[in-house]
Formats: sequence, C-alpha cells, structure tokens
Amino acid sequence: MPTPPFVLALRERVGHDQLWLPGVTAVVLREHDARTQVLLVRRADTGEWTPVTGIVDPAEEPAVAAVREVLEEADVVATAQRLAHVGVVGPVVYDNGDRSVYLDLTFRCRWESGVPAPADGENTDAAWYDLDDLPPMSASMRARLDAALPERGEATFTS
Repeated sequence: MPTPPFVLALRERVGHDQLWLPGVTAVVLREHDARTQVLLVRRADTGEWTPVTGIVDPAEEPAVAAVREVLEEADVVATAQRLAHVGVVGPVVYDNGDRSVYLDLTFRCRWESGVPAPADGENTDAAWYDLDDLPPMSASMRARLDAALPERGEATFTS
C-alpha cells in the first residue's frame, strides 16, 4: 500500500506542505538453529535493506501498527514485545514534492509464524538475517535495530 488514504486526504488540503506523522519500525527477531535472526525487507523505492517500517493509522495503537505492518509487508505474524527506540526521521522530501517528518517508534517484536515474502509491493524481498551477517544499512536503521536487541530495557531516544 503506497500512501495511506488518510494521508492522501490530508494532502488534498495542505498540498506539499510538511506533515508530522507517527511512524513505526518493527524489529522482528527469532531464534533459529541457536542463532538470533532479524527480519529485513528490501525497499522497492531505495533498494535498501531495513526492518519493516510504516505509518500509524489514525487512532491506531503504535504497537498494533507495528504488528500490522509486518503482516502487510512481509507476510509474517509477530508480537510486539517492547518499545525500544524513539526518534525523529526527516524532513523527507518525496519525488512529487510532498514533505513529511516522522516520529518513529521502534518496537522489538517476536516472530510467531510465517515465511517472509514481499507481500504488498512496498518491498522487493524479505528475508531472515543472522545478526552477525547483516547487509549494509543506514546508521539510523542500524541504531533502531541495535536498540531493539536487548530483550528488556528502557527505550533509547535520538538526541
């Protein structure tokens, strides 16, 4: 799903002006053959490998949004375990001139079931990666992933 309908409705009113939107990052972890693995998706727009990300729908609980995005984007069922990181992403300027800033809430999630696959067109691939064999990713995405690795702990904040 490219742009949520509520964002399109806002864009009809504000044009390309900057929007402040809540977003989520879901760091989905599983144990496999005595190794911890993380679910990553390859974004169709940039080709980068990242944890699953998405926009929180109006009145949706952020942890519910994280779990929903994992199912929509990677065809994997997960359970949100804890808030791991809070940060601001952007401003982002899209090809059409739209501008947005995102309040990102990163959740540590546990894999429940499913085989990763690019499920909604936003990604070209989805796969499990061992933590010691990750593909290159941005410093921001790596910080979110690292914040979610401990099973317990307080959320970190980007300053």
